[in-house]
Amino acid sequence: MRILMIGDIIGQPGRRAVQRILPELRQELSIDMVVANGENVAGGFGITLETAGELLDSGVDVLTSGNHIWDQKEIIPHMDEGLPLVRPANYPDAPGRGYLVQDGVMVLNLMGRVFMPTLDCPFRSATAVLEEAIHESAPRAIIVDFHAEATSEKQGMGWYLDGKVSAVLGTHTHVGTVDARVLPKGTAYLTDVGMTGPVNSVIGSDTDAVLDRFLTGLPQRFSVARGPVMMNSALVEIDDDSGKALSIQRIDRMVE
Repeated sequence: MRILMIGDIIGQPGRRAVQRILPELRQELSIDMVVANGENVAGGFGITLETAGELLDSGVDVLTSGNHIWDQKEIIPHMDEGLPLVRPANYPDAPGRGYLVQDGVMVLNLMGRVFMPTLDCPFRSATAVLEEAIHESAPRAIIVDFHAEATSEKQGMGWYLDGKVSAVLGTHTHVGTVDARVLPKGTAYLTDVGMTGPVNSVIGSDTDAVLDRFLTGLPQRFSVARGPVMMNSALVEIDDDSGKALSIQRIDRMVE
């Protein structure tokens, strides 16, 4: 089984890049499932039903999210209606669901707490969800999108879940890392997949507004940058019988 995880998709440029790259990439790499972090697809903040539909029509199978999932209020009523969209499972008593099982694959979304909003413990939440889900369905593979800021917390989650899930793939920082590996007990790990957004930017946003904020400390309205777009992703190959990862590799593609 070959599963592709696409890093945080930023606004219209990111959506257009996925539309152009993904259909051919699915065929080229014989990809069975595509998971994408979509919490920034609507103007850089949040997700709407329309923008979610664009990505699903482009070949994305499951959408994950993070702290920006609530930025576009219109999506909230749809989060309990079967849309293949998950929010971090460690949000307490929130709309939507923290995981789903589709075509025998479980996709679990968690959010870190270091330098992030205070939520329930992601480690204990992971254990609780896995015990519940495996009791109900016994998925062939388990993919975890860990939406977190601190690299130490992400690495900790990788080691905590080693041998319990097929992959722990980090999102949120929009800066891809080069530490893709399969951990000793068979879990593929990557600290951050990166982003699908404008290369000439500050994590997807127009550089002038970001620099003004750094230089003055004053609030600024950020907008999605323009120009060439890089799609950062990671391809995980998983043994169908054991659910353990066989390999992981970064897949990065550019479009003008």
